[in-house]
Amino acid sequence: MNELPAKLRQRNARKRAKREEKKLQIASSALEALKELGYANTSLRDIAAKSDLSLGMLHYYFEDRSDLIIFCVRTYKDEFVRRFSEALDRAEGREQVIAAFSGELVAAIVDDEMIHKLWYDIRNQAMFDDTFRPVADEIEAMLIGIVRKAYRRLDREIPDDIDLLYAMLDGVFRYLMQRQMGPDPVSREQLRRIFERILSQFL
Repeated sequence: MNELPAKLRQRNARKRAKREEKKLQIASSALEALKELGYANTSLRDIAAKSDLSLGMLHYYFEDRSDLIIFCVRTYKDEFVRRFSEALDRAEGREQVIAAFSGELVAAIVDDEMIHKLWYDIRNQAMFDDTFRPVADEIEAMLIGIVRKAYRRLDREIPDDIDLLYAMLDGVFRYLMQRQMGPDPVSREQLRRIFERILSQFL
């Protein structure tokens, strides 16, 4: 089969890029609605209103609400992992690696609390709805990869139970995030010290 002419390939690439850009714009607006209302309480109509789009236009870019929410969570987590990875790349030595790791965890709790609430909401839904399981597994693999990278930055042997170490750290993260939503949140500095103490136990 002959390849498509160069001009046609370029035009198709531009169309795909434009479509992806529009989907990212919609996802940004959708995240605002999701952060305010949560997964269970957000309809496509809510998202359409936030995005200044008709429901028909929303369906043009996404098959259904689940498709849109998965795209939103994946887009944010890709950016989250990228920031984390770059912070670890800049760190030299054990103290800096622990400080960088802790700093990103604190920023995630304090600055991005609502999106992480959405992530835990989606992860819980994955236990009941097969639609969300692939993306939940994909994102958790990326997060385990961050812990694995921290070991590599220290030239440490990666433990066989790295997934369990991630699970313990995730449990602490979720607990502290939930506590921050209560009447007595702690300071960024206190959160940083907690994470540094925990990370120093296995890094």
